[in-house]
Amino acid sequence: MPTTPPPDGGSLTEGDLRRPMFALAWPIIVTELLQVAYNLADTIWLGRLSTDAVAAISLAFPLIFLLISVGGGFTVAGTILVAQYTGAKEEGSAGVVAGQTFAFISIIAVVVGLLGFASTDLMLGVLPSSAATAGQVIPHAGDYMRVFFLGLPFLFGFFVFSSLMRGYGNTRAPMVVMFISVAINVLVDPIFIFGFESNPLFGMLGIRGVESTLFAATGFEGYGVTGAAIATVLSRAVATVIGLYVIFGTSAGPDVSVSDFVPQREYIEKIIRLGVPSALEQSASALGFITLTAMVVTFAPEVVAAYGLGNRLTSLVFLPALGLGRATDTIVGQNLGAEKPERAERAVWLAAKVGASVMVVIGVVAFLFAEPIVSVFIDTGTDSATKTIELGAEYIRVRAFEFGFIGVLQTVLGAYRGAGNTKTALAFSLFALWFGRIPIVYYLSFMQGFGEMGIWIGMAVGQILGAIAAAAWFTRGTWKRAVIDHSEAAME
Repeated sequence: MPTTPPPDGGSLTEGDLRRPMFALAWPIIVTELLQVAYNLADTIWLGRLSTDAVAAISLAFPLIFLLISVGGGFTVAGTILVAQYTGAKEEGSAGVVAGQTFAFISIIAVVVGLLGFASTDLMLGVLPSSAATAGQVIPHAGDYMRVFFLGLPFLFGFFVFSSLMRGYGNTRAPMVVMFISVAINVLVDPIFIFGFESNPLFGMLGIRGVESTLFAATGFEGYGVTGAAIATVLSRAVATVIGLYVIFGTSAGPDVSVSDFVPQREYIEKIIRLGVPSALEQSASALGFITLTAMVVTFAPEVVAAYGLGNRLTSLVFLPALGLGRATDTIVGQNLGAEKPERAERAVWLAAKVGASVMVVIGVVAFLFAEPIVSVFIDTGTDSATKTIELGAEYIRVRAFEFGFIGVLQTVLGAYRGAGNTKTALAFSLFALWFGRIPIVYYLSFMQGFGEMGIWIGMAVGQILGAIAAAAWFTRGTWKRAVIDHSEAAME
């Protein structure tokens, strides 16, 4: 059976690299753009509710990510194994890996969701806070987190679907499913947040009088911050159901059967061996951001809101680099599975050059137009909002200097993961965060008196150092080995 190509893109293991790389990467970029749209939709609508509401989800997300990173690490293992078995032209084994990954992560999702729900107050209690955030922001963050954790299996379901399809070389199907889910979220988000009595959605659409009629009929006043979480879980549930149908009911992905859900020690061990370092990488990153948040939350609510909003906006502009990085892990995985390590290396350097160039251009635009960009997401009717916009724009301008380096870092980390070197990816992620960002932020903000500017500078410098170190190590070439056994694969 021939290696599965990206739709209309050519083979990942033969011929020109540019076209299949682009065909694989652009749907990933769009999918991640839609992923960010979830967060941005929450930010836009909650920004019209209050600055405290924006600050609440700024606190909630690092804590949520700490727990969901456990499952996220194992989805990386699924991507690696599906890619390498597909490159080795062993679709049967790719299907088994898909079934095993779904079953394994479903169990993790239920356990982690219940654990997160039960420990929400404990996690929030660990964070230091100012008087303002303790009284107004933290209770809202707790409400958001509890709903989010109860819906965690739906979030994990889509993550697994997207990862497995990416390893197989089909990135368009997750993009379409994500679009449907985001469209649902954008429509129901303001309804669950504001209800019908004073919903700004109707005014934005130029529809007058409808909200009064609906409120009179239902009396629904919305759930505020909690409503944003409900809307996200509902839309994710739709994405998971569609994703399950696509991967199990169509020929768009690996050939999976019911028997593939029965645990098989050989595959579970591979998933754990590859997934644990990735889970540790994501968990350590989440813990690092919690540490950063714990420092940020001691500042005024406007600084907390600017930090959260700035992170969401930078995650948006990082999408080209992220897309190329995830395309790289698939291309590297399939070429190492096909025993073509030199082609894998060429793909990495090509992606790194393209990623760095694109990100430099985006950095220039972000620097020049930081304030107009930030102001889109905050209602300017109060002094607090005006201050938040000013701080957020300042943060974006400082972070713009790291953008080119991010293009390199994401690509090289993707290469390590695609090769199955998840421990190496873990090491450089930890280096960038725990030996870069966190100590620099603490030193500048609290020891040298830079205040919030120390936060902005530390966030940028840490990533720059990580990119330089990861790229230097990559040149050693010690990553060029597949994790599957080709002799065993040939006999299956």
